[in-house]
Amino acid sequence: MATRADAIAKVREHFQSGQFLQELNRRVGYQTESLNADKADALRAYLVENLQPAFAELDFKTRLIESPTGRGPYLIADYQEDAARPTVLTYGHGDVVDGMVGEWRDNLNPWQTTVKGERVYGRGTADNKGQHSINMAALRAVKQARGGKLGFNAKFIIETGEEIGSPDLREVCEAHREELKADLFIASDGPRLSAERPTIFLGCRGGNRIHLDVNLREGGNHSGNWGGVLANPATILCNAIASLVDGKGRMKLEIMKPPPISNRVRAALADVKIEPSADEPQLAEGWGEEGLTPAERLYAWNTLEVLAMSSGNIDKPANAIPGKANAVLQLRFVVGTKYLEVIDAVRDYLHNNGFPMVEVSGAQRFGASRTDMDSPWIDWAANSIRATTGKAPAVLPNFGGSLPNDVFSEGLGLPTIWVPHSYPGCSQHAPDEHILLPVTEEALTIMAGLFWDLGEAKHKG
Repeated sequence: MATRADAIAKVREHFQSGQFLQELNRRVGYQTESLNADKADALRAYLVENLQPAFAELDFKTRLIESPTGRGPYLIADYQEDAARPTVLTYGHGDVVDGMVGEWRDNLNPWQTTVKGERVYGRGTADNKGQHSINMAALRAVKQARGGKLGFNAKFIIETGEEIGSPDLREVCEAHREELKADLFIASDGPRLSAERPTIFLGCRGGNRIHLDVNLREGGNHSGNWGGVLANPATILCNAIASLVDGKGRMKLEIMKPPPISNRVRAALADVKIEPSADEPQLAEGWGEEGLTPAERLYAWNTLEVLAMSSGNIDKPANAIPGKANAVLQLRFVVGTKYLEVIDAVRDYLHNNGFPMVEVSGAQRFGASRTDMDSPWIDWAANSIRATTGKAPAVLPNFGGSLPNDVFSEGLGLPTIWVPHSYPGCSQHAPDEHILLPVTEEALTIMAGLFWDLGEAKHKG
């Protein structure tokens, strides 16, 4: 009789034989840069040439869905075994950021995997081809161990526009709501808390970009002739920002802050330690909201960050007072924040407090979401991971960054469980993107265990 251990052994063998890395190498080879318009053929080819045959081998029925806005296509894959069994929906994205050819260490080719020590380099290894490849391989192992059965029903949706903000993912999911109907959402993206600790997160923080522009005049004016009698837009901009956030990163406007952290969230974060590795940036002493742990600041609180500032020419500064100054800020926020009111509130505050010349506008807004912390699926997933690894996973109320979780948690009404397979130092979105071999092997076993346990569920839900 097949056992859970058999499924885990099969996926481990798949990894140790080198087959998993061969599959991943083929997927990395597709130059699926969604930011580059001339890569549209590669986005489609990744779904048609690679993923559709891979899902067919798993007995999934697949079909392409065209983007309603003319962007990259979607793939929906569906496996129906027994209507009385649970149905899981999972997600991945086949697009990647720019390959940044020529900027990688040792001039590595981003469009093929290269193993150096415990690292596997290649664009998409961490974000997100490696992660959905792990989940597909785990499904295969469970199916093999069960003699061709999963023990549950499974659906995938793979998009090709996540790196440009998933512009029509919600529209596609709502249009195919019945086709994507499920009992549970399990997917993988983003990093673990650390390479050593398996992690579950239940949603993501949102983001709201705030543009501040001070446009006083065209061109610069000699600082010797005009200094002291002309307003300096850069000085005004710096002070305007300082009125919103202090020198230790603490927000000053109440509208930017979240509701008080709940006891349930505090309890979940009580054993979560933010401990960067030697090659990651170290935590700043005394930075951020007072009275919170680093984990609470990162996963349960809001932060206002200055993303970019510009005034004059920093490479060739002239002895002149600039005429303009610009900055882009971002509010990262958790569930419960009144983020829709932030732009107007910042504008009113600045204009009423000495900065009427600062133009305030907003762009690239995305919401925060998370699964109810009381969902029974959380303990189910945590217990499964503990049974596989012997480690208690970190359970984070939400990811520190942003993902299209709200499409699934709010749009489709599903409990969402994210099980990430990369780690904070993976260099996603940068040269030298990579995954770690030990984390990858452990992730394969974690997902095989999760999918096996889902097949052991006595009834739906």
